Amino acid sequence: MSSRLHLAVVVSQLFQENAYIAYLEGRKDCLVFDPGLDSDLIIEKLAELKVEPVAIVNTHGHADHIAGNAALKKAWPQAPIVIGTNDAKKLTSPIENLSRSYGVDLISPKADQLVNEGDVYSAAGIDLEVYDTPGHSVGHVVFVWKGGTPWVVFGGDVLFHGSIGRTDFPDGSFEQLASAIRSKLYTLPDDTLVLPGHGPTTTIGFEKQHNPFVPGP
Repeated sequence: MSSRLHLAVVVSQLFQENAYIAYLEGRKDCLVFDPGLDSDLIIEKLAELKVEPVAIVNTHGHADHIAGNAALKKAWPQAPIVIGTNDAKKLTSPIENLSRSYGVDLISPKADQLVNEGDVYSAAGIDLEVYDTPGHSVGHVVFVWKGGTPWVVFGGDVLFHGSIGRTDFPDGSFEQLASAIRSKLYTLPDDTLVLPGHGPTTTIGFEKQHNPFVPGP
Protein backbone atom coordinates (compact mmCIF):
# COMPACT_ATOMS: atom_id res chain seq x y z
CA MET A 1 0.00 0.00 0.00
CA SER A 2 1.53 3.31 -1.05
CA SER A 3 1.22 6.64 0.71
CA ARG A 4 1.38 10.06 -0.83
CA LEU A 5 4.84 11.60 -0.60
CA HIS A 6 4.90 15.32 0.20
CA LEU A 7 7.89 17.37 -0.91
CA ALA A 8 9.14 20.86 -0.11
CA VAL A 9 12.25 22.63 -1.35
CA VAL A 10 14.34 25.34 0.30
CA VAL A 11 16.80 27.10 -2.01
CA SER A 12 20.02 28.50 -0.55
CA GLN A 13 20.71 31.68 -2.47
CA LEU A 14 24.48 31.24 -2.68
CA PHE A 15 25.00 28.49 -5.27
CA GLN A 16 21.19 28.17 -5.69
CA GLU A 17 21.32 24.79 -3.95
CA ASN A 18 18.14 22.82 -3.34
CA ALA A 19 17.45 21.23 0.05
CA TYR A 20 14.46 18.90 0.07
CA ILE A 21 12.06 17.96 2.84
CA ALA A 22 10.14 14.72 2.28
CA TYR A 23 7.37 13.23 4.39
CA LEU A 24 4.42 10.91 4.00
CA GLU A 25 0.87 12.17 4.26
CA GLY A 26 -0.42 12.02 7.81
CA ARG A 27 3.01 11.72 9.41
CA LYS A 28 4.97 14.25 11.44
CA ASP A 29 8.43 12.80 10.84
CA CYS A 30 10.43 13.66 7.73
CA LEU A 31 13.73 13.42 5.93
CA VAL A 32 15.89 16.40 4.99
CA PHE A 33 18.11 15.98 1.93
CA ASP A 34 21.24 18.05 1.31
CA PRO A 35 20.68 20.92 3.75
CA GLY A 36 22.50 23.92 2.31
CA LEU A 37 23.88 27.17 3.60
CA ASP A 38 20.54 28.72 4.61
CA SER A 39 19.85 26.36 7.50
CA ASP A 40 17.62 28.92 9.24
CA LEU A 41 15.23 28.83 6.28
CA ILE A 42 15.14 25.03 6.41
CA ILE A 43 14.33 25.07 10.12
CA GLU A 44 11.62 27.69 9.50
CA LYS A 45 10.11 25.54 6.75
CA LEU A 46 10.10 22.49 9.02
CA ALA A 47 8.22 24.49 11.65
CA GLU A 48 5.77 25.74 9.03
CA LEU A 49 5.10 22.19 7.84
CA LYS A 50 4.93 20.93 11.45
CA VAL A 51 7.31 18.05 10.77
CA GLU A 52 10.57 17.02 12.40
CA PRO A 53 13.54 15.36 10.72
CA VAL A 54 14.46 11.84 11.72
CA ALA A 55 17.41 11.75 9.30
CA ILE A 56 19.72 14.20 7.51
CA VAL A 57 20.54 12.65 4.15
CA ASN A 58 23.44 13.79 1.96
CA THR A 59 23.78 12.76 -1.69
CA HIS A 60 27.43 13.80 -1.58
CA GLY A 61 29.89 15.74 0.52
CA HIS A 62 30.41 19.06 -1.24
CA ALA A 63 30.09 22.09 1.01
CA ASP A 64 26.95 23.53 -0.54
CA HIS A 65 25.09 20.28 0.20
CA ILE A 66 26.31 19.69 3.76
CA ALA A 67 26.49 23.25 5.12
CA GLY A 68 23.26 22.86 7.12
CA ASN A 69 24.13 19.51 8.67
CA ALA A 70 25.55 20.99 11.88
CA ALA A 71 22.57 23.26 12.57
CA LEU A 72 20.05 20.48 11.95
CA LYS A 73 22.05 18.00 14.00
CA LYS A 74 22.18 20.51 16.87
CA ALA A 75 18.41 21.00 16.73
CA TRP A 76 17.62 17.29 16.28
CA PRO A 77 20.59 15.35 17.70
CA GLN A 78 18.77 12.03 17.33
CA ALA A 79 18.63 12.43 13.54
CA PRO A 80 21.51 10.50 11.93
CA ILE A 81 23.63 12.03 9.18
CA VAL A 82 23.55 9.60 6.26
CA ILE A 83 25.97 9.66 3.31
CA GLY A 84 27.62 7.31 0.83
CA THR A 85 30.68 5.52 2.18
CA ASN A 86 33.11 6.99 -0.35
CA ASP A 87 32.16 10.62 0.37
CA ALA A 88 32.06 10.42 4.17
CA LYS A 89 35.52 11.93 4.59
CA LYS A 90 34.38 15.10 2.84
CA LEU A 91 32.12 15.94 5.79
CA THR A 92 35.04 16.84 8.02
CA SER A 93 37.62 18.03 5.47
CA PRO A 94 37.39 21.61 4.11
CA ILE A 95 39.81 20.64 1.34
CA GLU A 96 37.82 17.57 0.29
CA ASN A 97 34.43 19.32 0.48
CA LEU A 98 35.83 22.26 -1.51
CA SER A 99 34.89 24.95 1.02
CA ARG A 100 38.51 26.03 1.51
CA SER A 101 38.74 26.94 -2.17
CA TYR A 102 36.02 29.54 -1.44
CA GLY A 103 37.91 30.91 1.58
CA VAL A 104 35.83 29.20 4.27
CA ASP A 105 36.65 26.09 6.30
CA LEU A 106 33.25 24.45 6.54
CA ILE A 107 32.81 21.11 8.26
CA SER A 108 29.91 18.89 9.22
CA PRO A 109 29.52 16.47 12.08
CA LYS A 110 30.72 13.01 11.14
CA ALA A 111 28.42 10.53 9.44
CA ASP A 112 26.23 8.37 11.65
CA GLN A 113 25.34 5.90 8.91
CA LEU A 114 27.04 5.02 5.63
CA VAL A 115 25.19 3.65 2.61
CA ASN A 116 26.27 1.87 -0.55
CA GLU A 117 24.91 0.58 -3.84
CA GLY A 118 22.03 -1.83 -3.28
CA ASP A 119 21.19 -0.66 0.24
CA VAL A 120 17.68 0.34 1.20
CA TYR A 121 17.66 3.19 3.72
CA SER A 122 14.37 3.48 5.61
CA ALA A 123 13.21 6.27 7.90
CA ALA A 124 9.98 8.25 8.40
CA GLY A 125 8.16 5.41 6.64
CA ILE A 126 10.10 6.18 3.46
CA ASP A 127 12.13 3.40 1.81
CA LEU A 128 14.98 4.66 -0.37
CA GLU A 129 17.02 2.53 -2.73
CA VAL A 130 20.65 3.62 -2.93
CA TYR A 131 22.45 3.86 -6.28
CA ASP A 132 26.14 4.69 -6.59
CA THR A 133 26.49 7.54 -9.11
CA PRO A 134 30.11 8.74 -9.18
CA GLY A 135 31.39 11.34 -11.60
CA HIS A 136 30.56 14.65 -9.95
CA SER A 137 32.01 13.32 -6.71
CA VAL A 138 33.62 9.93 -6.24
CA GLY A 139 31.19 8.90 -3.49
CA HIS A 140 28.02 10.47 -4.87
CA VAL A 141 24.85 8.42 -4.37
CA VAL A 142 21.24 9.02 -5.30
CA PHE A 143 18.21 7.88 -3.33
CA VAL A 144 15.23 6.47 -5.23
CA TRP A 145 11.73 6.26 -3.76
CA LYS A 146 9.50 3.67 -5.40
CA GLY A 147 6.64 3.74 -2.89
CA GLY A 148 4.13 5.48 -5.17
CA THR A 149 3.61 6.89 -8.62
CA PRO A 150 5.66 8.50 -9.99
CA TRP A 151 8.92 7.29 -8.53
CA VAL A 152 11.20 10.03 -7.17
CA VAL A 153 14.98 10.41 -7.42
CA PHE A 154 16.71 12.58 -4.83
CA GLY A 155 19.47 13.23 -7.28
CA GLY A 156 22.01 15.70 -5.94
CA ASP A 157 24.41 16.90 -8.63
CA VAL A 158 24.11 14.09 -11.17
CA LEU A 159 21.32 14.95 -13.60
CA PHE A 160 19.88 18.44 -13.98
CA HIS A 161 17.13 19.88 -16.15
CA GLY A 162 18.92 19.97 -19.49
CA SER A 163 22.33 19.60 -17.90
CA ILE A 164 24.54 17.49 -15.62
CA GLY A 165 26.74 18.02 -12.59
CA ARG A 166 30.25 19.39 -13.00
CA THR A 167 32.97 16.84 -13.57
CA ASP A 168 36.05 19.07 -13.29
CA PHE A 169 36.60 18.60 -9.57
CA PRO A 170 39.61 16.56 -8.35
CA ASP A 171 37.65 13.30 -8.08
CA GLY A 172 35.26 14.00 -10.95
CA SER A 173 34.90 12.07 -14.21
CA PHE A 174 32.57 12.77 -17.11
CA GLU A 175 32.86 9.15 -18.24
CA GLN A 176 31.77 7.87 -14.82
CA LEU A 177 28.93 10.38 -14.59
CA ALA A 178 27.60 9.61 -18.07
CA SER A 179 27.82 5.88 -17.38
CA ALA A 180 25.92 6.26 -14.09
CA ILE A 181 23.20 8.32 -15.75
CA ARG A 182 22.75 5.86 -18.60
CA SER A 183 22.99 2.64 -16.59
CA LYS A 184 21.22 3.72 -13.38
CA LEU A 185 18.89 6.64 -14.07
CA TYR A 186 17.87 6.22 -17.72
CA THR A 187 16.64 2.71 -16.91
CA LEU A 188 13.98 4.14 -14.59
CA PRO A 189 10.44 4.83 -15.90
CA ASP A 190 10.13 7.95 -18.05
CA ASP A 191 7.73 9.63 -15.60
CA THR A 192 10.20 9.31 -12.70
CA LEU A 193 10.73 12.70 -11.06
CA VAL A 194 14.30 13.87 -10.64
CA LEU A 195 14.86 16.34 -7.80
CA PRO A 196 18.23 17.91 -8.62
CA GLY A 197 20.63 19.71 -6.34
CA HIS A 198 20.33 22.85 -8.45
CA GLY A 199 17.60 24.11 -10.73
CA PRO A 200 14.07 22.88 -11.46
CA THR A 201 12.62 19.41 -11.16
CA THR A 202 12.77 17.28 -14.28
CA THR A 203 11.84 13.77 -15.41
CA ILE A 204 13.83 10.85 -16.74
CA GLY A 205 11.85 10.88 -19.98
CA PHE A 206 12.55 14.56 -20.63
CA GLU A 207 16.28 14.16 -20.06
CA LYS A 208 16.52 11.08 -22.27
CA GLN A 209 14.96 13.12 -25.06
CA HIS A 210 16.54 16.52 -24.51
CA ASN A 211 19.71 16.38 -22.39
CA PRO A 212 22.55 17.56 -24.64
CA PHE A 213 25.32 16.20 -22.43
CA VAL A 214 24.06 12.64 -21.96
CA PRO A 215 21.52 11.79 -24.70
CA GLY A 216 19.23 8.87 -24.01
CA PRO A 217 19.22 5.59 -25.94
